[in-house]
Amino acid sequence: MMLFAGAVAYTAVSGCASVPAGAVTIPQRELRPFIGRMVKEHGFSRAKLERLFGRVRLRPGVLAAIRRPAEAKPWFQYRPIFLTSARIRGGVRFWDRYAPILKRARQRYGVPPQIVTGIIGVETRYGRRMGNIPVMDSLSTLAFDYPPRARFFRRELAQFLLLTRDDGLDPLRVKGSYAGAMGMPQFIASSYRRYAVDFDGDGHIDLANSPADAIGSVARYLSAHGWRPGAPVAIPAKVSGDHYRTLLGDNVSVPKRTLKELEAFGVEATGDAADTLGDRPAKLLRLQGRDGPGYWITFHNFYVITRYNHSALYAMAVYQLGRAIRTARGRGGE
Repeated sequence: MMLFAGAVAYTAVSGCASVPAGAVTIPQRELRPFIGRMVKEHGFSRAKLERLFGRVRLRPGVLAAIRRPAEAKPWFQYRPIFLTSARIRGGVRFWDRYAPILKRARQRYGVPPQIVTGIIGVETRYGRRMGNIPVMDSLSTLAFDYPPRARFFRRELAQFLLLTRDDGLDPLRVKGSYAGAMGMPQFIASSYRRYAVDFDGDGHIDLANSPADAIGSVARYLSAHGWRPGAPVAIPAKVSGDHYRTLLGDNVSVPKRTLKELEAFGVEATGDAADTLGDRPAKLLRLQGRDGPGYWITFHNFYVITRYNHSALYAMAVYQLGRAIRTARGRGGE
């Protein structure tokens, strides 16, 4: 999930999973310091870690996948990946089946069912595509053979080893996405340890096999990142003149200007939204359509969704999929 999982995980998992592990091992000059830190800082056995990493293989397919993220596509190519009739129908079935759990998650964390369902739908097709790459292999590949994000993935590898030790799991048996994301909501290890919740009350957290735990954990994650119950996510907009162009650029930062202030830049909210939302912080988002750009006004809750995956395309796909599912169920209200 989050920065390297989610949407990108689904689009690349099937291609990576078919790549054989091969015989490429981790260079000792890279591995020894990492093992040393795990021994010193977290009390791991050096001998056990050396045996564990001796069974890990670097996977070229993981490197290929992370270099072609789905979020690099324009919106008109990205949207059809997730806004499909099959995924909408799957979302309706998921919502219907787990409606009491989604309701309980909303009551506890304030996050509406369509957003939680939309995230799980985008991430893994409601648990159908959770990835089948050994997480030890994927994280080790990115930690020791992908310099642009090596520091990040070494931290995640450390968190994964702590997670499996704490939960009594065999680290070689855990499967996930090419970026090491796990379970129905595709949590990376650090988020798993920090935000995952036992929402079915069985005494342990299982994001792969417990829809309740997955639902509760997604809602808890968004709540912890500032989700505002009942607040808007995004609304369509119109633009005029050229001044609005100064608002474009960073699509995943905290909105600071109010909707009323955006009007001075030639931005107009469609419908009556300006009358009721004018004082809310907002940003202008441009999405490239097949026949030209489209514009949206996004609010704080849109920003919160981008904390799950740092992409405006991802957040919009989640939002639109969730709305489509809600409409298909015949339910009103945000």
